[in-house]
Amino acid sequence: MPKFLDGRVAIVTGAGRGLGREHALELARHGASVVVNDYGVSLSGHGVGETPAEEVVATIEAAGGRAVVNTADVADFDAAEAMVRQAIDTFGHLDVLVNNAGFVRDRMLVNTSEEEWDAVVRVHLKGHFAPLRHAAAYWRAESKAGRPRVARVINTSSGAGLQGSVGQATYSAAKGAIATLTLVAAEELQSYGVTVNALAPSARTRMTEGPFAETMAAPESGFDAMDPANVSPVVAWLASVESGDVTGRVIEVEGGRVTVEEGWVHGASTDLGRRWSAPEVGGELLGLLQKGRRPEPVYGART
Repeated sequence: MPKFLDGRVAIVTGAGRGLGREHALELARHGASVVVNDYGVSLSGHGVGETPAEEVVATIEAAGGRAVVNTADVADFDAAEAMVRQAIDTFGHLDVLVNNAGFVRDRMLVNTSEEEWDAVVRVHLKGHFAPLRHAAAYWRAESKAGRPRVARVINTSSGAGLQGSVGQATYSAAKGAIATLTLVAAEELQSYGVTVNALAPSARTRMTEGPFAETMAAPESGFDAMDPANVSPVVAWLASVESGDVTGRVIEVEGGRVTVEEGWVHGASTDLGRRWSAPEVGGELLGLLQKGRRPEPVYGART
């Protein structure tokens, strides 16, 4: 009996543990061949010499699937290109890119160092851009050659990137940028047959075990809403040919709840038809703010 993703080839970054691991296993379970990428670093992004991707590949192969290890630094532009090429050379083509790799270095804004800012923004934002850039170039070339792929990109944003999170200014900024990158890429790549969406997952991973340990703890019995495997079926569906009408969207997944996020939209406005003076604009702006919805509270905000 054919499987949901038979014949499709996927790259999953940061797939050695947590969400990425579950995504890779779920894609393979439905028939996809998977490049399992993991650089092998600690929660803070420092090298630990581990190769968790090998265990994931072994699990997939033991179940009769096809997978290959990749240990590239996804924020290295040339290494990301080689990863895309590995998928094509190994399995014949590329259909799906799941950008998931990342780490955290949580700090209050006033305590954040330049090195911490650069490291987190690099792995999350450039680590999305570099694989996406090279995959998109391949799909464009295939389309122009008359061999268009039914291609899918699933990025990883976060509630921290959508609402903000106290103590995570750097991470929030990077994840918010990924949501915007998703919107632009969806528009630019649609003519090549590529859809681009993003997830904002809530799950128990190495990145949530510290600051959210109590809320992320597994229950003693019943449904574990924070199991990262809960998110992966959404990834699998977005990776399929059936999701072709969905692009440029951010979808939050927590346990059994799936929410379509609604981002920045134009709210109430007034056009004076001339330049405002500073004294007069204040009253008008306050009135406009009263007409609109208040932003959702930042995670960790004082109530």
